[in-house]
Amino acid sequence: MPLGQFARQAMEAACADCGIEVSDIDGLATYATAPNIGARNQNGVDIINVDFFLSDPRFKNVTWYAQPGLGLIASAVRDAAHALISGSCNYALIWRAMYTPPGTYGLYESQTAIGDAQFTAPYGCVSVIQWHAFGYRRYLELYGSSREEMAALVVNSRNNANRNEHAYFADRPLTEEEYLAARMISDPLCLFDCDVPVTSCAALVMTTSERAGHLRQPPAYLAAIGQQTVPRRDSIHYLLDDHIESGQPLAADLWRQAGLGPSDMAAAELYDGFSPSVYYWLEAAGFCARGEAHAFATKERIGLEGTLPVNTFGGSLSQGRLHGMGHIAEAALQVSGRAGQRQVSDAGAVCVFDGSPMYRGGGLVLTRGS
Repeated sequence: MPLGQFARQAMEAACADCGIEVSDIDGLATYATAPNIGARNQNGVDIINVDFFLSDPRFKNVTWYAQPGLGLIASAVRDAAHALISGSCNYALIWRAMYTPPGTYGLYESQTAIGDAQFTAPYGCVSVIQWHAFGYRRYLELYGSSREEMAALVVNSRNNANRNEHAYFADRPLTEEEYLAARMISDPLCLFDCDVPVTSCAALVMTTSERAGHLRQPPAYLAAIGQQTVPRRDSIHYLLDDHIESGQPLAADLWRQAGLGPSDMAAAELYDGFSPSVYYWLEAAGFCARGEAHAFATKERIGLEGTLPVNTFGGSLSQGRLHGMGHIAEAALQVSGRAGQRQVSDAGAVCVFDGSPMYRGGGLVLTRGS
């Protein structure tokens, strides 16, 4: 099935879910950039940009749209929030569609190495997989962490995905032994430390709190939203210090906006394009101290019954790679009490951090009440 059909289905389901007609949508926002080598940026095929829906006659009432090129999907959500506040639209559709051509994830093909690549490519450091491996290796050695500890985090995500009918690994459990025996992709990152490329789309509808009270489903309220704007110190590699220090200002901004803090979160949906990013966000956001995430992320603490459930839907590692959109959708389901067998008790506030901390992502806090 082509990516465009996934997008239409997600859009129609989102409208039906809140009880509005497609023609009621008058705002559109997405982060459409294809994040992989091999994609050709063909609208409807490997990306779904704003023009895809603007060409649909059902969207004849659109008065506002946005398509940020940086910031991942959280920036599109932020733009939609501003549009609704300003009265530029009444109902905004936000979506993220993803397609990775088979055999292209992590692929690097070049006969030359120029610029920064001359210092990395000849030695096999050619993609974000290797760049993330460097930071994770530093973390393991600096804080005495182990892959056995990471197994608890990855297996927990898979357990949550086994309760999620939309997850790629919905019916495939994972054991600690299987994780530790998995082949290495870029040491110390193994196969199960990497997110799963899928053909998929998720969509949601945003409106004002006044309108939301009259819709079919209980709403999730946006209490805070921000963007990561701190530059990396090293343009060639992803340094461990960059991961933590670049994420801290975003987290502090979210807590300030929401008037809440880490201890107020019923769950945390933390970007996991690669599993170590969860460690970095736990520390950058203040859920634990620097260097303590590997000991913090135990089954008893981050499981669905724990004190801070993490990636309750399976995350990118087990639901599939949607560049943070899956995390946002899950947070909305949790605070509105609609997460089914994954539902966390008393989910009054849930945070989302989108993108690795040193990348141009963002974050938000959703709450049950306005």
